[in-house]
Amino acid sequence: MDAVYQNLKITEGNKSSKPKKYFLLTLHRPENVDSGERFASILEALNKISSEFHLPVIHPIHPRSHKMIRHFNLKPCNIELIEPLDFLTFLRLEANASLILTDWGGVQEEACILHVPCITLRDITERPETLEAGANILAGDNPYKILESVKLMLNKEDNWVNPFGDGRVRLGIS
Repeated sequence: MDAVYQNLKITEGNKSSKPKKYFLLTLHRPENVDSGERFASILEALNKISSEFHLPVIHPIHPRSHKMIRHFNLKPCNIELIEPLDFLTFLRLEANASLILTDWGGVQEEACILHVPCITLRDITERPETLEAGANILAGDNPYKILESVKLMLNKEDNWVNPFGDGRVRLGIS
């Protein structure tokens, strides 16, 4: 938690993203992108989410995902594919997102710390504490469930307690 806030402070001058005007996506796990059917299902959900909420889905695309999109000849709609980002730029995107959709455990933690609602595009997570805190929800690959999870998390009050620490460094306490 302290590292997230220390690094976020470094990015304060970076105005590369407009706060709360986009969804952020990370998607790279073999269980999601190595199956053409599962990958297509997730992309369908993302298209519906972008259309319904009139917000772009920004995806700093992982090389594995990029390769599998080509392999399966998938056509992502309403998803802004961008090059992978350095950690500080990505952290600023996380902090300014309306919501994060991910299959990455570290991003689930960072979203919880940053108080950005999170949807995990998996059936399980190694970060159950984010679920218990109410900062995250498992949605799998079903487009309907993903869309309903987004609606739920966007309407949820941001009142979860961060299970990853007390932010002593952020608060200036040593």
